[in-house]
Amino acid sequence: MTRETHPPQRGSFITIDGPEGSGKTTQAGRLETYLRDGGLDVLRTREPGGTRLGERLRDILLASGPVSPSGVEIDPLTDALLFNAARRQLVEEVIRPAMARGTTIVCARYADSTLAYQGYGAGIPLADLREIESIATGGLRPDLTILLDVPPEIGLRRKAPDDQTRFELAFDIGFHRRVRDGFLALAAREPERFVVVDATQSREAVWSEVQAAADSLRAGRTIGGEPERRPERIER
Repeated sequence: MTRETHPPQRGSFITIDGPEGSGKTTQAGRLETYLRDGGLDVLRTREPGGTRLGERLRDILLASGPVSPSGVEIDPLTDALLFNAARRQLVEEVIRPAMARGTTIVCARYADSTLAYQGYGAGIPLADLREIESIATGGLRPDLTILLDVPPEIGLRRKAPDDQTRFELAFDIGFHRRVRDGFLALAAREPERFVVVDATQSREAVWSEVQAAADSLRAGRTIGGEPERRPERIER
């Protein structure tokens, strides 16, 4: 008699997002350690990046100047397409295979950033961006998105000079205010997915809320237990 085997449960997908200077990298690292110490197999990644191609696109997209390395200003739709190209590679090369093995993903930034920056910030119609996102991700959406909310006047001051990209250097405060408002609008639209955390608090206070959000996901929807969402219907 052969022993019956079962495929591993699908790993969960957690994203940490927010405006500049909100502390995404710090909190993503702490969450990775916390979940791993809790016995989960965890993979932490970032956008844009996480793959060889994605890291090369990151160098172009986040160059520390108002223009691309070629010396030409990047059009907002070009930005959106390049971010989604990096996203597609990350999803297909890293995220989907890892989740299929039962690995929990912690990703700093994901598709909500493109909606906030190139949509609310730069004015590209959200319906167009959602359609591009659906194609790039194949409908893969996070189980939990932790939005670290911070006013741009505070977040931008937190960025060290050597950590500034063209998004800090070439875009005015009005752009960053629209981005923040966009993130909050996205969170209001999907309260079942988003947890909004006040990132003006101390790092420890922020971490306490991030940890609680992850614990809530594990308690309410056991990590690994929910089937993958299919692409949402595009609003037109």
